[in-house]
This record gives sequence, C-alpha cells and structure tokens, in this order.
Amino acid sequence: MYYILLIIINYLCLSIQIRYIRNYMETTSSLIDHLKNIDTSSLVDRAEKEIINLFVSQGLKAGDALPKEVELAETLGVSRTVVREAMLRLRMVGLIESKKHRGAVLTSPDLLKPMRKSLYPTIMENKTLQDLFEMRMVIEVGMADILFEHIQEKDIEELENIVAKEPLNSDNTIFDIETEIAFHGKLYEITGNTILKEFQNMLLPIFQYVHSSGLLSNPTSAKSFISHRGLVDILKVGNAEVFRNAMRMHLDSHYHRLFLYKKSVK
Repeated sequence: MYYILLIIINYLCLSIQIRYIRNYMETTSSLIDHLKNIDTSSLVDRAEKEIINLFVSQGLKAGDALPKEVELAETLGVSRTVVREAMLRLRMVGLIESKKHRGAVLTSPDLLKPMRKSLYPTIMENKTLQDLFEMRMVIEVGMADILFEHIQEKDIEELENIVAKEPLNSDNTIFDIETEIAFHGKLYEITGNTILKEFQNMLLPIFQYVHSSGLLSNPTSAKSFISHRGLVDILKVGNAEVFRNAMRMHLDSHYHRLFLYKKSVK
C-alpha cells in the first residue's frame, strides 16, 4: 500500500511539473512572438527627432562634422542600430552627407527633393493636379515685384522673341504648350530665385498634363484677358503693381475654367 501511494504521489508531482513546463514554454513562445511584433519604427522616429534637436541645441551649421554613431547612441540611450536607421533617414532627405576623412557632416537640405520624387501626373488624383496648377498661377501673380527687381534689357529681348510667333489677335487664345513653357519659364528664370526656378521645372509635367487633358480648351465666359505680348509691353514700361494685375487677367480664363470644372464634378 505504501508503494502504491508513493507511486501516485510521484505521478501527481510529475504531472504538475509537465504542466508547469508546458505553460512556461507557451508563455515564453508567446513572449517571443510579441517581441518579434514590437514596432521599432516609433523608436527610430523619436531618435530622428532627438538627433535633429541635438544638432539645433549645439548650434551646428551646414558643413559642421557630426558626432559618431556610438556617441549619439550613448547620448540618446538607444542602440547603434536605431541611430544608424535614423541617420539613414536624414541622409535620404539630404540633411547629412558623408565626407572623406570627416565622416558625417550637416548639409543644407534640398527642400524640394521629396516633392521632386513624387511628381507623377498619371498617378495623381485630379484634385492634386488642380491644386498644383492653382499654386503655379498664384506664384506667377505674386512674382511681379521680384521680376521688376531683376529684369534686364536682354530679358525683354528674349521675351519679345518668344511672343513674336504668337498671333496679334490672341485674345483668350490657349497658346501651344511650347510657347507657354518658354514664356513662363523665362519669367521664373528672371526672378533669380533658385527655388522658384526649380519649382517651375518640377511643374512642367503637371503643366503639360493639364494642357493635354483638354481642361484648358473648354469654352469660358471670362472677359478680361491679356496676352503674353501684352505682359511684355508692361514689363517694358509698367511697374510691379500693373504687372501683377495684368498677370491675374492673363490667367483669368484658366481660373474660370478650373472653377467651372470643380463645380461640375461636385
């Protein structure tokens, strides 16, 4: 009887141990799966922001050498892997670059780089294309003062050569795309503003797409219109305020067509 009781007790103990081991293994497996699913991107996001804040607090300027990855990891209290990923992001946006014998240095970021990489008219929504085209018109109305500050006689001559091919009675005419690009592109060039010129180049595919879509060839009841030739005449003898109003009148038919289109698709 004693031996039978001992066997039963040992069996029960063994069953408890097996159940404990099984539960432990299941818990450990679940914990491992959970750890695998932890999103570390938020940690990299925080590290990226903290690195930028560190650069700002230290008063670093473009061209200054940056701390090593190991130093940044110790300062931020994260792993080098996290720091490396954060630094890679900053490289991708042009905020830092590697220099021979110097390591990573701070650079002046290319502000338009992300936008340049994503401007594909054929995969954009119509609303986005319209917004970009409207932004282009707003910029051109607003560039009057800069134009008059920088324009020279040779610029006037080049603009006159561009409009020489246009018909004299061009009221409310939708010019061919080549003339539009040449004329308005020259205005951006005259400003001497690097970002404006780059922005114009980026918008060319949008510019071409809007024209090829037929949107700007729709009939319009817009009454005020000034041709490219009229704009050149104002650049020769007018002032910034007169040109600003004239450019708004030049683009009036574009605005009118876009507004009509938006109403039609609501």
